[in-house]
Amino acid sequence: MTPIGPSPVVTRPSVLPRGVLAGYALGSLVTGAFGTVPGLLLLPYLTDTLGVAAGVSGLLVLLPKAWDVLVNPLAGRISDRRGSRRPFLLVAGLLLSALFAAIFAAPFGGEGASGAYVAIVFLLAASAYAFFQVPYVAMPAELTDGYAERTRLMTWRVAVLALAILVSGALAPLVVDATGGGRAGHRWSGLFIGALIAVGTIATFAGTRKAPSSAAQESEPSLAAQLRVASGNAPFRALLLCWIVQAAGIGTMLAGVQYFADHVIHQKAGGTFLFAAFVGPALLVMPLWSRVGRRHGKPRSLIAGSLLFAAGALVLLASPELPPVVIYLVVAVIGVGYAGQQVFAMAMLPDCIAYDTARTGRRQAGVFTGLWTAGETLGLALGPGIYALVLQTFGYVSSATGEAAAQDSTARLGVLLGFTVLPALLVGVAVLLLRGYREATVPLASEP
Repeated sequence: MTPIGPSPVVTRPSVLPRGVLAGYALGSLVTGAFGTVPGLLLLPYLTDTLGVAAGVSGLLVLLPKAWDVLVNPLAGRISDRRGSRRPFLLVAGLLLSALFAAIFAAPFGGEGASGAYVAIVFLLAASAYAFFQVPYVAMPAELTDGYAERTRLMTWRVAVLALAILVSGALAPLVVDATGGGRAGHRWSGLFIGALIAVGTIATFAGTRKAPSSAAQESEPSLAAQLRVASGNAPFRALLLCWIVQAAGIGTMLAGVQYFADHVIHQKAGGTFLFAAFVGPALLVMPLWSRVGRRHGKPRSLIAGSLLFAAGALVLLASPELPPVVIYLVVAVIGVGYAGQQVFAMAMLPDCIAYDTARTGRRQAGVFTGLWTAGETLGLALGPGIYALVLQTFGYVSSATGEAAAQDSTARLGVLLGFTVLPALLVGVAVLLLRGYREATVPLASEP
């Protein structure tokens, strides 16, 4: 039987200094904040503060992010044709900072005007994010040619990503509550996260100024040609499909955090505690996952993390009968699985890119990461859309008061199923797509 996952790409080693590792990893303050807070706050903001119906809110969250499916490959193509990717980080990151604060500004009254405003500004913010995220994700394949060193780099990145998710995801709702809730509270929360994005932008731009980089190589002559090359890369194709489906599962769970806290465990600050329980353990288990990866390989470790996530989500079906402390412990187990799922998927991507570069002699990391980030963006956008559809189907009642309306037992069941069963199925079943993943061996000097 052919083993799951490719054999390692054998390349020349390149050890990165700690300063570069830290500098690159700090960019996760940007990706973590923008990848987390809209999925956490935006849907409840629309339904419970602006009074927009759940189904319409789901579309308003989904459509701007779906736009990035078109923008991200274009951003990859553009960044491939420029020398350094770092200027993209600075310009796009600072623009994103301002636009993020504007999302929650809510200058209009009325649910129609407010909903349209959020959709338009969110679309602009998502476009700016594409021109930060795509060059950022492309950089690891050019920073080092070491197979194991890419895992080390991703370990640093995911550790900071976990910290960014913890800070942004846990504190953003607290800022809303501490500053009066409703529209005013969300405005302050938007400013707080916008400032965090600006800090991450400046830190990663400055921290990677001395980073090694591959010499520029000729890319494929057109975007269409690059897309054909990417679609013909079987390991990348399998990994990308798995990543998209799993992102949808994670996005579904993120969208349900506040609803789960309000209507299942009935904890006022439950959203903050859930986030702390979910992300906190990831900061502690990264060294453990690194050892697991070295012993069992990246693909098998990715599968292990995904199945741990899915199993924990299914256990949460019993939440109505469990004390809060047990629920938080189960969420911590889910967070351990999430950490493994993230670090190994991210570490396998530059392996696919490096193999393509060695095979074709062309520099086109941006196109691969453009497709990758487009898929992630689509998945994370589908998550809230799926969750909103579940809420609508189960009769969830929206509110314009800034406080969640009381829900009947059917609506509460929808809240529970959307937070547990759907994420478990999407994240767990997606590992079957990795059956098509085989790491080709690149004929370069062996790595010690």
